[in-house]
Amino acid sequence: MMDMDQDPRKRLCFADGRRKVDYVLVYHYRKRSSVRGSPSQHRLSIISNGSYPLGVEEKDQEGRKDEPAEVVVDVGPPDPADGEKIMIREEFEGNLKDAGLEIEHDKENKAHGHAFIRLHAPWQVLSREAEFLKIKVPTKKVRHKKGLAATMNEVWRKLNQPFQPKVPHQEQEHSRALFFCLTGITTLIANGVYDSAFPLHDGDFHPSGQAEGKNDRQLLHDEWARYGAFYKYQPVDLIRKYFGEKIGLYFAWLGVYTQLLIPASVVGIIVFFYGWATVETNIPSQEMCDEDQNFTMCPLCDRACDYWHLSTACGTARASHLFDNPATVFFAIFMSLWAAMFLEHWKRRQISLNYSWDLTGMEEEEEHPRPKYETILLQKRQRKKKNTKNKNEVGRLYLPYFMQLKHIHAYILPLFTLNVFLPSQTGHEKLTWRDRLPGYLINISSILFMFGVTCSAVFSVIIYRITISALMAMSSDPEVKSNVRVTVTATAVIINLVVILILDEIYGMVAAWLTELEIPKTETNFEERLILKAFLLKFMNAYAPIFYVAFFKGRFAGRPGDYVYVFNDYRMEECAPGGCLIELCIQLSIIMLGKQLIQNNVFEIGIPKLKKLCRTLKDKERAPKEIVEQPGRRQQWHLDYDLEPFDGLTPEYMEMIIQFGFVSLFVASFPLAPLFALLNNVIEIRLDAKKFVTELRRPDAIRAKDIGIWYNILSGLGKFSVIINAFVISFTSDFIPRLVYQYMYSETGTMHGFINHTLSYFNVSNFKPGTVPSISSLGKDITFCRYKDYREPPWSTEPYQFSKQYWSVLAARLGFVILFQNLVITMSMLVAWVIPDVPKNISEKLKKEKTLLVDVFLNEEKEKLQLIQSLFSRDLTQEQQEELNVSDQTSLPLHQTQPGPHPPTSSPAPRCIRSHQYDRSWVKVYDAC
Repeated sequence: MMDMDQDPRKRLCFADGRRKVDYVLVYHYRKRSSVRGSPSQHRLSIISNGSYPLGVEEKDQEGRKDEPAEVVVDVGPPDPADGEKIMIREEFEGNLKDAGLEIEHDKENKAHGHAFIRLHAPWQVLSREAEFLKIKVPTKKVRHKKGLAATMNEVWRKLNQPFQPKVPHQEQEHSRALFFCLTGITTLIANGVYDSAFPLHDGDFHPSGQAEGKNDRQLLHDEWARYGAFYKYQPVDLIRKYFGEKIGLYFAWLGVYTQLLIPASVVGIIVFFYGWATVETNIPSQEMCDEDQNFTMCPLCDRACDYWHLSTACGTARASHLFDNPATVFFAIFMSLWAAMFLEHWKRRQISLNYSWDLTGMEEEEEHPRPKYETILLQKRQRKKKNTKNKNEVGRLYLPYFMQLKHIHAYILPLFTLNVFLPSQTGHEKLTWRDRLPGYLINISSILFMFGVTCSAVFSVIIYRITISALMAMSSDPEVKSNVRVTVTATAVIINLVVILILDEIYGMVAAWLTELEIPKTETNFEERLILKAFLLKFMNAYAPIFYVAFFKGRFAGRPGDYVYVFNDYRMEECAPGGCLIELCIQLSIIMLGKQLIQNNVFEIGIPKLKKLCRTLKDKERAPKEIVEQPGRRQQWHLDYDLEPFDGLTPEYMEMIIQFGFVSLFVASFPLAPLFALLNNVIEIRLDAKKFVTELRRPDAIRAKDIGIWYNILSGLGKFSVIINAFVISFTSDFIPRLVYQYMYSETGTMHGFINHTLSYFNVSNFKPGTVPSISSLGKDITFCRYKDYREPPWSTEPYQFSKQYWSVLAARLGFVILFQNLVITMSMLVAWVIPDVPKNISEKLKKEKTLLVDVFLNEEKEKLQLIQSLFSRDLTQEQQEELNVSDQTSLPLHQTQPGPHPPTSSPAPRCIRSHQYDRSWVKVYDAC
C-alpha cells in the first residue's frame, strides 16, 4: 500500500501495480443483515472477507463465552430485484472475461456503499477490436517537400511557434475499442444494474514538477485548460486522443469560429468608430439638436403628458447615429458573406481533420437501441403474444368447421391458419408511427403551448413598459419625467433577461421530456430530436423580445387622435424619436452580454459544483456511519467517481449557436456584437477546457465525422440572417427614408430638411375628449403638434391619411429587401463556389493513396494468379501453359500503361478464391494504407 501511495502511476493499476485500469464499473451494494448470536450457530453462512475471523474462540475462552458475538450473516438480498441484478452482473462480467478482458473486484471490507469493478484490456483484445473497427495506424513517415514552399512553411512555423502548445506528437489510441466491448452497458445502467461506467483519467491534473513525463491530463491542463494559455492554439490532436473525435470536433469547431470572429470584430470596430467620427457632421442629428427649429411634438401619453420639444431628444439622436449610418449596410453585407465563409472554412477544416484522424472511410455503425425503446418494444411483443394466444384458442374451436367447407378450403384456410393459428414472429418487430402517435400529439401541443408562454412573457413586459411609463409621466418630479424612457427601457430589458434565463432552463427539461415521449430508437436519433426541440424553444425564447422591438414596436400604436389602447386605458408604446434601432441595440447588447456572463459564471461554474455537493450529501445520507473507507490514499477511480458525469455536448453547442444568432441575425443594429462574442469565446474555450479536464469524469471516446445536425442549424441561421438584416435595414433604421428624401424630395440634393420631412402635422383640436394635456408648460396657443409619420396634414382633402411619401418609402423598402437578399445570396453562393470543400493538399494525398491501393490490389492478384498457375501447372500440357502465360501477360500490366486506378481483370477461378479468401486481407491492406 505504501508503494502505491508513493507512485501515482500505480494508483491507475490493478493491485499487482502492472496492469492498467482502462475502465471502471460502479454499483451500489446494500448492507447485509446483522445478526447477534454465537459464531458457531451461523458458521455455514458467515461472510468475513471470505474467511472466518481469527481470535473469536480465544476471546470466548477468556471469560466472555456468554456474550454473543455480532457477526455479519448473509441472509440473501432484501429485495428480489437485487438478486436479479446480481445475477445479471455476474453474467455480464462473465461475458467480459470470455471476451478477453481482465477484471478486478473490491475487497469486501465495507458493509455498505459503492463497489468498483476495474477492467483491463490486454493488447491482444485491443488489437482485435481495433481491427474489427478498422482503426488505422500510420505505416510510413511523411516526406517533407523541398523548395520555396518548404522555406515559406518553415518561416511561418517559426513565427507561429510561440502560439503553439508544447505537446508531443500524438498517435491514435485504442481506447474506443474497449468501449466497443461494453456494448449494452447503457441499458444495464438505465435498469439500475450498475450506477455508472467510465474510463479513468490519466492520474492527477496538477503538475508534478517534472517537465518530462507528464501524463495527457497534465498536458491538457497546463497547455489548454489554463486562462494563461488563452493566446495559444488548442492541442486538438491531444484533445481527440484523450476525449475522442466527437469532443475533439467540438473544440476544433469552436476554435475556427473564434478565429474568424477576429476579422468580424475588426470591421465592427471600424464601423462603430466611423459612426462616432461622423456624428458631428450628421445633418439629421444636427437638426434634431437645433433648438431654433422648435419642433413641438405631440404628448407621449394622455392627460398627464405635456407637449415637448424635439431638441430634448438630442442625446438619443446622436447615439442612434453610432449604429444607424451608411457603414451599417456595408457591415450587414460583410457579415452575411462572413457567415458563408465561416461555414466553408469549417468544411475544409473538418475534412482535414477527417483525413488526419483517419475518418475518411468511416462507415455508420449500427447502434444499440436505447433502453426505453427496448422496454416499450418488449411490452408491445407481450401484448401481441397475449392477443395471439387468444386468437389461437378461438381458432382451435372453429378449425373443424372450416375443414368441412370444401369450396373455400383451398383459398381461405391457408391464410387463416398462417395469420391466426400459428404464433407470430416478433423477432424483427419495431415501433411504428402508431405506437409513437400519442407522443407526437403531446409534442406538437406542448411546443405550441411553450411558444404561447414565450409570447405571453413578452406581452407581460410590454404591459410593464406601458404602465410604468404612464405612472412615471404622472410624477411631479421633473427628473423622473425626464428619465422615463431610459428607466423603462433598462428595467424592461433586465426583466426580459431574467425571464429568458429562467425559461431557458425550463425549456431544456421540457425538450428532454418531449423527446423521451417520441421513443427514439438510438442515441443518435434521440440527440438529434432533442437538439431540434431545444433549439426551437430556446431560439424563440431568446429572440422574441428582440423581434418585437425590431419589427413590431411602434407599428401599431396609431396616431394622435386615433391611438391604439391596451385594456382601454394604456396607449401602445412608440419608438424613441431617434427610431427603434437604438432601442434594438440596447436590447440586443444587454441580453447578449447578460446571457453570456450569467451562463458562464453561474450556470457553467456554480451549478456543477452545487450538483456535486448535493450528490455527496445524498451519498452520506444513504449510509452516514456505515461506509468504511480503505486506509491510505484514495485511488483514482474513487476520485473520478466524485466528479460530475458527462451529459453530452448539447448545452455547449446550444450556447454557441444562440451566440452565433446574436452575431449574425441583428448585427446591423449592433456592430460590436462580434467583438463581445470574441471576448466571451476566448474565456469560454478555457472554461470548457477546465471543466472537461478537472470537473467532469472522462467521457467515452466516440467517433464522429462531423458536428452533425448543428451544421444544418448554422447553415439555416446564416441564410435566415440575410432576410433579417435586410428587414432591419429597410424597416427599423432610417437608411431607406434618408435615401428616398435625398434623391426624390430634397431640393438641394442634401439631407437638409429631412427631419421636417419625416414629421406630420396634427391639429390639437382633434384630440379626443379626456386626452388633452391637463397642464401645459408650453402655453395654450399651440394649434399644431408634430408626430413622426408620413400622413396628410389636417388641412388636406384627406386629413391624416397615408401620404404619397409613405408609399414611396414603402416601395423603396420592399425593393431594397429584394435587392439585398438576391445580392447577398448570390455573393454567398459565389464564395461557396470559389472556396473548395477539400483542401488541395488533402485531395492530392487521397489520389496518391487511391493509386497505391490499386497497385497493392493488383500485385496481390498477380501473386494469387501465379500461385494458381503453379498449382495447376502439373496437370497442364505445354501448349496450355503457354496460353495461360500469354493471357496473364496481356491482362495484368494494364496499370503500367494507363495511369489511374483500374479494376483488376482475372480469370473466373481467382475471382472465386478472392470472394471467400481475399476479403480480410483486402481490409488489412486498405487499413494499413
